Amino acid sequence: MKNTAKLLVVLAAGLVLLLGTGCNKLKARDQLNKGVLAFKNNKFEQAIDHFQQAVTLDPSLINARLYLATAYAQQYVGGVDTPENLRMAEQAIDQYKLVLQADPKNINSVKGIAYLYLQMKKFDLAKEYYKKASELDPNDPEPYYSIAVIDWTQTYLPRQEARAQLGMKADDSLPAKDKKICAQVREKNAANIQEGIDNLNKAIQLRPDYDDAMAYLNLMYRERADVQCDDPAARMADLKAADEWVDKNFATKKAKAEKQPGTGGIVLDQNK
Repeated sequence: MKNTAKLLVVLAAGLVLLLGTGCNKLKARDQLNKGVLAFKNNKFEQAIDHFQQAVTLDPSLINARLYLATAYAQQYVGGVDTPENLRMAEQAIDQYKLVLQADPKNINSVKGIAYLYLQMKKFDLAKEYYKKASELDPNDPEPYYSIAVIDWTQTYLPRQEARAQLGMKADDSLPAKDKKICAQVREKNAANIQEGIDNLNKAIQLRPDYDDAMAYLNLMYRERADVQCDDPAARMADLKAADEWVDKNFATKKAKAEKQPGTGGIVLDQNK
C-alpha cells in the first residue's frame, strides 16, 4: 500500500508538471502571436516585451527567439556608436546565436549576424558569417556580394592611408616611381582584391543581371590597377576591364528599366 501511495504521488506530481509545461507552451505561443502583431505594426518595444515573455515561458520556441533577435536588430541604427544602440545590436546577435545553438543551419540567423557585424564595422566577423551563409546556401548570390563589399572596404582604406603618407589626393594613382609604397599596398590588398573579384564573379554567375555586383567589379578592378603601378600593361588591362563592367552595369540597368511598367512602348488598353 505504501509503495502504491508513493507511486500515485509521483505520477500526480508528473502530471502537474506536464500540465504546467503544456500551459506554459500555450502561453508562450500566445505571447509570440501578440509579438508578431506588434512587430507588424512597427511597435518594436512592445514586440520585444512579448517575445521576451515567450522565450521565458518556452525556451525551445525558436520562432519567438528569432523574432526577438529581429526586433532588437530593427531598433539598432547603423553608424551610431552610443552604448544603448550598440547594446541593441549585441542583444540581437546573442539571440541569433542562441537560435543557431538549436538550429545550426538557420540561415536567417547567420545572415542577421553578418549584417549586424557589417553595420558595426566589424568586418572580419561579418565576412566570417557571410561565408557561413554561402556554405549553407551556395546558390544565394547575396553573401558573395556582401563579402566582396567588405573586401573593397578593407582594400580602399589602406590605399587611402598610403596616399595620405605621400601627400596625394584621394583620386590620384599611386606613383610608379615609389615602388616601396606600391609594393606595400599591393601586399596588403592583393588577397582581398582577388577574393572580391572571385566573389563578385560568382554572384553574377548566379544572378546575371546583378548590377550592384557589376558596379563593385568596376571598383575592384580599379583597386587592382592601382597596385599595378610597376606593371603598365597589367594596369591598363585592369582599367579596361573596369570600363567594360561600367558599360555592362549601364546596359543592365537600362534593360531593367525598360522592363518596368510606364517606361514607354506599347501600353495595353486596361478597359478591354
